[in-house]
Amino acid sequence: MSSNGQEQLLQFIDSPDDLRKLSVGQLDQVCAELRRYIIDILSEKPGHLGASLGTVELTVALHYVFRTPYDRIVWDVGHQAYGHKILTGRRDAFHTLRQFNGISGFPNPAESEYDAFIAGHASNSISAALGMSIASEIKQETDRHVIAVIGDGAMTGGLAYEGLNNASCSPNNILIILNDNDMAIDQSVGGLSKYLVNITTSQTYNRIRFNLYQKLLKLNIISENRRENILRFNNSLKALINRQHNLFEGFSIRYFGPVDGHNVVDLVRKLNDIRHMKGPKLLHIKTKKGKGFRPAEISAVEWHAPGKFNKETGQRILPQNLNEPQNYQDVFGHTLVELAGKDSRIMGVTPAMPTGCSMIFLMKAFPERAFDVGIAEGHAVTFAAGLAKEGLIPFCNVYSSFMQRAYDQIIHDIAIQKLHVVLCLDRAGLVGEDGVTHHGVFDMACLRPIPGLTIASPLNEVDLRNLMYTGYCHSGPFVIRYPRGRGELKDWQNKLEIMPPGKGRKLREGDRLALLSIGPVGNEARKAIDAVEREGYSVAHYDMIYLKPIDTGILHEVGQQFRRVLTVENGVVTGGLGSAVVEFMAENGYTPQVKRIGIKDEFVEHGSIPELYRQCGLDAAGIAATVREFLQSADGTETLAGKKGHHVFSFINIPT
Repeated sequence: MSSNGQEQLLQFIDSPDDLRKLSVGQLDQVCAELRRYIIDILSEKPGHLGASLGTVELTVALHYVFRTPYDRIVWDVGHQAYGHKILTGRRDAFHTLRQFNGISGFPNPAESEYDAFIAGHASNSISAALGMSIASEIKQETDRHVIAVIGDGAMTGGLAYEGLNNASCSPNNILIILNDNDMAIDQSVGGLSKYLVNITTSQTYNRIRFNLYQKLLKLNIISENRRENILRFNNSLKALINRQHNLFEGFSIRYFGPVDGHNVVDLVRKLNDIRHMKGPKLLHIKTKKGKGFRPAEISAVEWHAPGKFNKETGQRILPQNLNEPQNYQDVFGHTLVELAGKDSRIMGVTPAMPTGCSMIFLMKAFPERAFDVGIAEGHAVTFAAGLAKEGLIPFCNVYSSFMQRAYDQIIHDIAIQKLHVVLCLDRAGLVGEDGVTHHGVFDMACLRPIPGLTIASPLNEVDLRNLMYTGYCHSGPFVIRYPRGRGELKDWQNKLEIMPPGKGRKLREGDRLALLSIGPVGNEARKAIDAVEREGYSVAHYDMIYLKPIDTGILHEVGQQFRRVLTVENGVVTGGLGSAVVEFMAENGYTPQVKRIGIKDEFVEHGSIPELYRQCGLDAAGIAATVREFLQSADGTETLAGKKGHHVFSFINIPT
């Protein structure tokens, strides 16, 4: 029983079929219990709180009206879908959210048949849902409904408009739910955001038009074949009455709203009214991010992903030990302000992540020189290129996994023109609990083939600052990749120095094996070498710093002096540092045995950074184990030195 004497409902809902057995009058109670359950779990198991609290009523209404999983719900930005997970058989597993071997923080078809499409990056829902809708028509599954739920800032992404444009001219019955909560992770920006906040469409007009449309259909005065002409007439009439043209109806997409997204009974009624209409439709709902938890309602940015918190008092539980190294993103943010104070040409550009990447510091210090362009990574890169073309020096900060969406712009708009843009790839490598859609493990392999790029990764925070300064002093495109989370040093505010491109450094002498690392994972390699040296193994350690141009002097030295080489990188081994080393050795006639540690040819799921490092063999213990295995396998095997012009021979018994 609940505190007010009502029987608990959520505990008996193991699937949407159970939800649909309830009366409409019971749905408000389900919403209240669902919202409380999300708060209870997330107070102890951190996740994305605000967005999912805002979609509780919508989630309940969708699963109540539609026959999921046969009907498809495509979520845009998985932050909204916690309630969906709970109602679709994952209630009892919800406490494992974002934990190693637990359920994902985002919808993923590999996890549940109710997850129609993956939803880790924004703005893909309309395109995916349109493809599903047309596929249903082709397969003659004409009774299947396909719904795209887009919101939490995703309408600022250009892909959403490509989908809308195609939906307007393709035969389909897609239903788009625009979850308009006035805010993304950071405050939504741009004219479109203001439009969504201020849009006014007469609900009375919509109701009259719908009723009249149904009557005319029954009288055979109009037909669905003439729908586009009728829509154009209706849209013109509505624009005349409201003195405002509707963006979505400009796409010939039937528009309904805005409606209260927190009135579950009314949402059920509205969805039942429009679900059988032919052609593309859009229902615009207004919601409150963080609904039902006052602190999250007041500060949506702070409570987007708040970590642990006291659910009774609303106080966030913050780390107590403040005498710790800074987060890499904060070092970036403070250093950018420091550089900007020295040169008025320096600009900051970010696609909707000023708080996450700490560009908020530049926004406060030099607001006219910092630009949040919305969830539009391709635009961010080309916008930065435009700034650079006119003599400014933009630092464009994009999460590594999101930069995948701007690959063409890096090549076409920056690299070909050799423009002075400093691309700062935050969250590079394994990122932890956000999992497979957010791991930034492909950037080195993707970017290395592009002519003219300089690609670097710091060992620590001092190196990050120096690389930012080097990128500022450089004359062409410069890429810096660094991970999520804390660095290594408490004292990181050094005097800025240039780190010459194409130059690495030798951190430790050794004679049995050469270990080449790049980036902060080199600190795990250091610990591993400490461990194996106590056991008598002598390992040389080189911090390459630059993937491109790579330090050929170091590689010649390694090729001439070592028979065994181990590379370590927090990225995919296919195409990254290890591949670059193998290519160099082969092309220059060196024949050492090379072993690579990194992300294998597979997608890595979610979990804490230490857990994922351990799984991938990137932690100190894993690297040490690889070193031991590598060297022990060589013991007793007679070889010639792997110097230039020599070959490696293994003496084996060949049966006669």
